[in-house]
Amino acid sequence: MAESSNRPFKGPVRANDRKANRRGAARLAAVQALYQMDIAGAGINDVLAEFESHWLGNEVEGEQYLPAEAAFFRDIVSGVVRDQTKIDPVLDTALERGWPLQRIDAILRAVLRAGAYELERRKDIPARVVVSEYVDIAHAFVERDETGMVNAVLEQLARQYRGDEMGPK
Repeated sequence: MAESSNRPFKGPVRANDRKANRRGAARLAAVQALYQMDIAGAGINDVLAEFESHWLGNEVEGEQYLPAEAAFFRDIVSGVVRDQTKIDPVLDTALERGWPLQRIDAILRAVLRAGAYELERRKDIPARVVVSEYVDIAHAFVERDETGMVNAVLEQLARQYRGDEMGPK
């Protein structure tokens, strides 16, 4: 797991790694920003300004980061911060007994919070796309078992928030 720092992870979405869209890059940046806020206690305005001016679409330490849809990035980060008191109890309920959200690694908390926000608030994006994107992001940072947990929790939330869209189990 990456150590706490004042810069985001070098994540899975870089220009030469794979074809990724601007929303995928925004999701990754949002998870990184939420992680930074959680670990370093950074404020939302500082983190948004830092990411938008220094990280999104720029070269950092020799890695070219893809341009991200800044409005989408901002929506996810500010939405999670705004709705966190509603999101966290829902995630606690979805997690297995004995593993409250605060016991989950910080990067996984960021992934789950961002995914939960999108599933509840961004009905314009198919639930399966949201789940898949955040599982891919988690896969870049954690082991397979943990990505399975992310998948299970986000699918459970997708069924809760958008049961009609998800169909039968």
